[in-house]
Amino acid sequence: MANVAQLHPEPAPVVACTVSRDVQNFDLLIEDMEAELGEGWGDLSFGDALVFFGQPEAAALEFIAVAVDADDESNLAEISEVVTAARDKGIRVILVADQMSPASLHQLLRLGAEDFVPYPLPEGALHDAVDRLRRPAPPPSAVTVAPETGQAPPAFKAKGDRDGVILPVHGLAGGVGATSFAVNLAWELATLSKTDAPRVCVIDLDFQFGSVATYLDLPRRDQVFEILSDTASIDSDAFVQSMLSFNDKLHVFTSPADMLPLDFVTAEDINRLLAMARANFDFIIVDMPKTIVQWTETVLNQAHVYFALIELDMRSAQNALRLVRALKAENLPHEKLRFALNRAPGFTDLSGKSRAKRLAESLSIEIEVMLPDAGKPLTQSNDHGLPLSENAAKNPLRKEIQKLARQINDLNKAVETARK
Repeated sequence: MANVAQLHPEPAPVVACTVSRDVQNFDLLIEDMEAELGEGWGDLSFGDALVFFGQPEAAALEFIAVAVDADDESNLAEISEVVTAARDKGIRVILVADQMSPASLHQLLRLGAEDFVPYPLPEGALHDAVDRLRRPAPPPSAVTVAPETGQAPPAFKAKGDRDGVILPVHGLAGGVGATSFAVNLAWELATLSKTDAPRVCVIDLDFQFGSVATYLDLPRRDQVFEILSDTASIDSDAFVQSMLSFNDKLHVFTSPADMLPLDFVTAEDINRLLAMARANFDFIIVDMPKTIVQWTETVLNQAHVYFALIELDMRSAQNALRLVRALKAENLPHEKLRFALNRAPGFTDLSGKSRAKRLAESLSIEIEVMLPDAGKPLTQSNDHGLPLSENAAKNPLRKEIQKLARQINDLNKAVETARK
């Protein structure tokens, strides 16, 4: 009998299912499910899933992977019913989406989908999502410390006792150093004084290629995705606790762990985030994506000063011209733009200074911030996850950003004094 048992082993228990219109449309998902679970998974249609959830076997399911694409938009009601039914049965839901509109994604996530993975699946994305689902939740009172860095969430309570200054940073072309500028400006503001420094945060709104976390050697947290998925039900405490602190001085709302469409959030979502940030921080540095999206206008309207970084080249000049023209055409506050020239010509480079002057005149703009070339030390600092002041304190770029931080802080204090 033992030999017979070996020849006919018990089939692996089904602990997960894909739920889709046709799983053959998601061949990469099939491969990843097999790699993750072997034979311990099944496949259901949306209608079959609703029936299966009512059977005793459904109690063994750890999760379902709901795979949807643009053709499923017309069937959103039934898909929503599947997500809701799974949630009510205590079955975790991973949403695998290909070309779905942000509004549909948002709806499914709010109904109870706990994780989102874009399709085609990035390598290891499903494994990471399953690992997050299986990871036990920490007790409510526990302080989550990132194992990679030992950095903890902010220790202060969100009292809503501030009225912060919003300073977005927008690179008008690739590689102009916008994120480096944002990170170092935030750090210089946060370390202006050992006893009375302002409370500063950085919000990385580049949901696809944001690198603020990389430049400060911080992990990207799952809580960020949860905040962005449902800003309407998030309070300031949850928003602050979703951040990580860098050296207990700078607070960071990182970009999500996985790539998201830039229109995953709405203008109302961004308004809520910025309102919570303003209520709890003195300065909010917002690292913007290079792409202009629906909510760029929202950030511009909320901004006190909007830094636009350019270089001394044709692409920067053309993009600056387009941006100003677009803002004027929509009657948006283009006067908030403060152009910063990165890798600006040195003091003795008369030819370069002449080119910079002609650039400003031809665009009818004023270049108010001249940022010298930091050279290799900046790349090294970014790779090491440290601000320039911690790695190359005497670097000319660091000194210029430090001076700018002092000017911004002094101006803010003067305005507050005048109000009082």
